[in-house]
Amino acid sequence: ENIQRQDLNSVEIALAYQHLIDQYGLTQEKLSERVGKKRATVANYLRLLKLPAPVQVAVQNHEIDNGHARALLSLENPKTQLKLFKEILVNGYSVRKVEELVRDINDAGDYDTSKSSKNLLKKRSLSPIEERACNIFSYRFSRKVKISASSNGSGKITFAYSDADDLQRLISMLNKE
Repeated sequence: ENIQRQDLNSVEIALAYQHLIDQYGLTQEKLSERVGKKRATVANYLRLLKLPAPVQVAVQNHEIDNGHARALLSLENPKTQLKLFKEILVNGYSVRKVEELVRDINDAGDYDTSKSSKNLLKKRSLSPIEERACNIFSYRFSRKVKISASSNGSGKITFAYSDADDLQRLISMLNKE
């Protein structure tokens, strides 16, 4: 019943869930039934316990939001998590900004923790070839296409679609190419 209190923070809830799992040998599924939460919700709380201790303490002290912590979980390396965590504290990044940085770090694949994510993730302007490719893709596939390029020379192409049927059409068109 203590878990149901409104003033518990995410880490306290996660610790309580872990305690129940350990003490009673429950699975996440059984625990979710007992506490009246979805299994995914229980799993998301428990994932917070995988974060480095300073990040968990910051969540408990309301220095960062639960959303910041969840975004950091997408980074596999604890050193990288701590580096970005410190930047969140210094720069006051929003959850959306952290999610974007995490995506870019994961896309880059070689995040050097001695560098600031700001320097690593600076976007550069598109080259004439990249701009032309964007226009060709947009015209050929009749949809919005975005090309983003990072300073390390890598990039990504994003195709927009409106619904599941539109996605199927895009897949069919790409398969024909």
